[in-house]
Amino acid sequence: MEQRDSGAAPPTLGVGMVGYAFMGAAHSQGWRTVGRVFDLPMRPVLAAIAGRDPSAVRAAADRHGWAAAETDWRHLITRDDVQLVDVCTPGDSHAEIAIAALEAGKHVLCEKPLANSVAEAEAMTAAAERARARGQVAMVGFNYRRVPAIAYARKLIGEGRLGTLRHLRFTYLQDWLVDPDFPLTWRLQREHAGSGALGDLGAHIVDLAQYLAGESLVGVSALSETFVRERPLLAGASTGLSAAGGAERGPVTVDDAALFTGRLASGALASFEATRMASGRKNALRLEINGELGAIAFDLERLNELSFHDNTEPAATAGFRRILVTESEHPYLEAWWPPGHALGYEHTFTHQARDLVEAIATGREPAPSFADGLQVQRVLAAVEESAEKNAVYTPVQAQN
Repeated sequence: MEQRDSGAAPPTLGVGMVGYAFMGAAHSQGWRTVGRVFDLPMRPVLAAIAGRDPSAVRAAADRHGWAAAETDWRHLITRDDVQLVDVCTPGDSHAEIAIAALEAGKHVLCEKPLANSVAEAEAMTAAAERARARGQVAMVGFNYRRVPAIAYARKLIGEGRLGTLRHLRFTYLQDWLVDPDFPLTWRLQREHAGSGALGDLGAHIVDLAQYLAGESLVGVSALSETFVRERPLLAGASTGLSAAGGAERGPVTVDDAALFTGRLASGALASFEATRMASGRKNALRLEINGELGAIAFDLERLNELSFHDNTEPAATAGFRRILVTESEHPYLEAWWPPGHALGYEHTFTHQARDLVEAIATGREPAPSFADGLQVQRVLAAVEESAEKNAVYTPVQAQN
């Protein structure tokens, strides 16, 4: 990349997005905001957004600030004003779009989980590696890595404040499927979603476990269940996690809940629970990690707080203490508000955009990479295999 004068405007980065629903809106917020908050080496420009419904995609473009609307993603990835393609579609189209975009010379951001199968994730990772040799980058969108409290927890663990890790506990609980008459959206169909709570929520906590621990899961033992096996067919379009159903019903082909244990490469033990049937829990991602020297705990519904226990302190004063992660020294906080002024869910997508722009500008490998997404996919596949065998311990396929 050419050096520029300090007073010159930064070069632009044209972003094209495929998909405009829940994740499309969240990613749009990130791209629209990031250059107004952080001092970036490149200036993101919302060049074009693609979707199949002409009126809906045009409305999304107007609402979220995209300059143009396309009804065919194949045309979007050939546009000269698009250098980065952001894939926010259901999982069944991730591989096709991401690989085509990489082969067209674009950088790629792809929502989690990376794919609906290990084979698709392997093909995407291979395409990313070929593109890397041409100077392109590819990143998977595990946005919870960008919660400042979680990023700070990773820093504490990396500095050895917890010592050798022993136990990791992760739960991700939601309740939007408790109603048996909630309709059969794409998230409940294997051909579109790949899996249910496992891929939707479990992918997040598997990624966080491996990110925070700094090592991979090597084996799992799992149970899963589909509690409501038929639901009303969708009547009209769905919006976010809301939808209306008709009189006819169809089969649910994914899991409602997954429960599994795992072992990390170091020997540390981990437990995971992912469900969309936990009444009263809206977005309850919780974690606790215990080490020989201390422990951390986090709750997404209190996302500006991190609980930290220093086990080296005298027993008379030792205990979990609350850290309000809003100081300018904390990850990402240097650009935001004075201490004590809280951030929210949408900020994770702004942080994600910042990290990706900086990776593109410097030419470094972004994290999480497609290879990281593939590792998560291999864990999810091992979970499904174990559950099919009634919790038989199942090794996770090793990276080549």
